[in-house]
Amino acid sequence: MTTTHFDLAIIGTGSGNSLVTPDFDGKRVAVIEEGTFGGTCLNVGCIPTKMFVYASDVADHVREAARYGVDAALDGVRWRDIRDRIFGRIDPISEGGKDYRVNGPNTTAFLGHATFVGPRELIVEVDGRHETVTADQIVVAAGARPVIPQLIQESGVPFHTSDTVMRIDELPRSMVILGGGFISAEMAHVFSALGVDVRIVTRGPAMLRVEDAEISERFTQVAQRQWEVHLSATIEDVKGDESGVTLTLPDGTTVEGETLLVATGRRPNTDRLGLEAAGIATHTDGRIVVDEFGRTAVDGVWALGDISSLHQLKHVANHEARVVAHNLVHPDDLRAFDHRFVPAAVFSHPQVASVGLTEQQAREAGHDVTTKTQAYGDVAYGWAMEDTTGICKLVADRATGELLGAHLLGPMASSLIQPAIQAMSFGLRVHEMARGQYWIHPALAEVLENALLGLEVPGQE
Repeated sequence: MTTTHFDLAIIGTGSGNSLVTPDFDGKRVAVIEEGTFGGTCLNVGCIPTKMFVYASDVADHVREAARYGVDAALDGVRWRDIRDRIFGRIDPISEGGKDYRVNGPNTTAFLGHATFVGPRELIVEVDGRHETVTADQIVVAAGARPVIPQLIQESGVPFHTSDTVMRIDELPRSMVILGGGFISAEMAHVFSALGVDVRIVTRGPAMLRVEDAEISERFTQVAQRQWEVHLSATIEDVKGDESGVTLTLPDGTTVEGETLLVATGRRPNTDRLGLEAAGIATHTDGRIVVDEFGRTAVDGVWALGDISSLHQLKHVANHEARVVAHNLVHPDDLRAFDHRFVPAAVFSHPQVASVGLTEQQAREAGHDVTTKTQAYGDVAYGWAMEDTTGICKLVADRATGELLGAHLLGPMASSLIQPAIQAMSFGLRVHEMARGQYWIHPALAEVLENALLGLEVPGQE
């Protein structure tokens, strides 16, 4: 077994890959990747899913064209063409990133599994051989993986997760999706818009329960009109083979489909890294414990992204990578993570976007709360869209005029929310935001403007 020492060793090539900055020119950097280069977002997460979502949105637009006086028909869906267009773009990026780290300057790529055997010492298994890697500093950015309920594992039935379902060769006629979170909501939209009969089974009383209660309730209502949704549903039994699966619920109801998609959350990849040998602590949910600078309790060991963060979001991992990249080379000028206003979006049908506190959280925090829910259909562009379900809900402090949270459900929610994120991040009060700038008329952003004007805060007239 050989031992090689590096200035920096990075476990994971998602956001961790961006830690190889010009500050490490002329130094030795080890990049360790067990799976596909580029991490979750590029290969099985944000990017491919949203490319699928766009194709599904187009299909829905065609189906809904008649309501605008446009006669159109969806002649068919070429699943393999959609899939191959997406991965024909993504796979070369992944391969190019790997090739650059294997053959590029300053980096040594280890394409295998890393396990801690000491505070800054790793054993890396590559193609059956073992190599020891030591480093002055180590960054753990090894991401997360799908959670598979024990009943599903023990049943032996075939199933997919978000890691595999986008690569299937043929669209099934029907799909059962287990789970009611953002992956379930997005995949339900993707496959149903492309012609699959979708049935959702979730143990919660509503879908997207982490969202503001009003948003969750409204999304669930819309979901129930599009898909077969079983709420507050646990699974008593599951049977199936390659031809289909059957889930049995406690009341005897059976839910059948050709394909089972398990979308019950993701867990950090901490259980296979030997963290105990290094003395690296974890939370009860498995996340690595880090301070506001990204440091673990072990000197010289850092962590970022899904393996340590409460927020399994690419933009959060990228932010944390920028902070850690600075801190690695500026020990006397450490920067802290800024997790005050972390936004998120669900690219379903309709979209959902949120930032800040829900109404309930704001009340529990002791704020004098004022809220305003503005319907898309009450602004001019909403008329043009014939929208009947979209809303923008804002939460603010009645006394100070501070915007505490923004929650949108409807077309383009993921983009419409950005001015609210900016206002919260830079301390812009509600009245200043509403009347301190022009709002293009009759753009859809007027739904946000009108919601701001409807809040009972100082300065409103």
